[in-house]
Order: sequence, then C-alpha cells, then structure tokens
Amino acid sequence: MKFNCLGNELDLTISHGVVAGWTGRDIGAVQHHIDELAELGVAPPSTIPLYYRVSSAAFTQEREIEVLGKDSSGEAEPLILKDGNRFYLGLGSDHTDRKLEASSVAASKQICAKPISRELWPLDEVRAHLDRLILRCFILEKGEWTLYQQGDLSAIRPLGELIEGGKLPDNAAMLCGTLSAIGGVRSALKYKLELEDPVLARQINLSYDVKLLDVVS
Repeated sequence: MKFNCLGNELDLTISHGVVAGWTGRDIGAVQHHIDELAELGVAPPSTIPLYYRVSSAAFTQEREIEVLGKDSSGEAEPLILKDGNRFYLGLGSDHTDRKLEASSVAASKQICAKPISRELWPLDEVRAHLDRLILRCFILEKGEWTLYQQGDLSAIRPLGELIEGGKLPDNAAMLCGTLSAIGGVRSALKYKLELEDPVLARQINLSYDVKLLDVVS
C-alpha cells in the first residue's frame, strides 16, 4: 500500500490489523458508555482498553466502501502504522455495523472495511504534542456537511500506551479509538475526516462514500 509522508512515497505492507476499543482517557465516562450499551444488549468489554483483531485486508485506501444494509457508521480515529522500528501516524475510520454490534462487537468491526488516509506523519515528529492534535469528522446530512465529531487527542489514551498494549508486530496497522458523536451515533453515506496539527500547521484529510448493499433473505 502506498503512502505519502512529507513528500516522500512509502510502500508499506499491512499484514496485522488491530482496532483498539474503549480507549477514552476518562475512565468514568468510558464506564458510563459501557453501562449505556449494556442496556441495549451490548456485552461489556473483558478489559479496558480492548484490542480487537481485524483482517489486514480490511484497511483500504479506496474512496468508496460497500456495506450490508443501512445500520453502519464511521468514526474518525488516529491510525498507527508500524514499519520495522518506525512508527507513522495517519487517519482512519473504524466503520462498524451497529446492528451486529449488539451481538458481537468484534464481528461488527471485522465485517466493515476501514478507510485510511494516504498521508502519514512520522510519529516522532508529533509525539511531544500529540494531545494537541485535533480530530474532526463531518457527515453529509440532509444535503449539508454536519460536524459529527470534534476534539483533541487528550480525550484518548496516550498513543504510546496503546502501541505498547496492542503488542504490535512489524507491518501492523492499528486504529486507536475515537470521540463521542455530536447528536448521537447515526449512519451516513458520505464522510469527511480531518486530523489537524495546530503546532506544525498541517492537516491530514480523508473522505469516503458508502454504498449500501441490499440485505436479501
């Protein structure tokens, strides 16, 4: 898979996929969310955070993904790529089947493709100010782009901690958790995601469309 890192082309292999869940830094808020989901029939995680394995083939740079039915949604997340001893930071969407999530969180993540950015930054360049990086997600809703998520990475556990906890081998890709949805979790057919670095005045962008496949029984 080809990436652009500060003007240099990288050809990186992804052979190990991870989605880190329940990564909020405010443990009380995480537990409150667990309790809310439990009322909807979603089983609580066995540990916090929890590292879900997904197929390496799920990570895609295509700008359209296909999903089964109308019950999926995306979310902006930091993306970590490991290449030997080097780590890179990018942007991705943990697109998830919300209906399936009620019976199996792991399956709900595995079933959907994970769009990721073509742009990367060396993690070492932003490590000292990671908490100041800003995530945003917009969805097209009623013909207008609507702010769906926004916040800085201080709301997510330190990425170094997640990297260590995920025990990432070489050629691994990991999505690192997300922020609350403004107005609640809901589906959309078009997404625009941003990762902004206000310190170095730069931004990674990712956009993708969703094609719905009919559910036939």
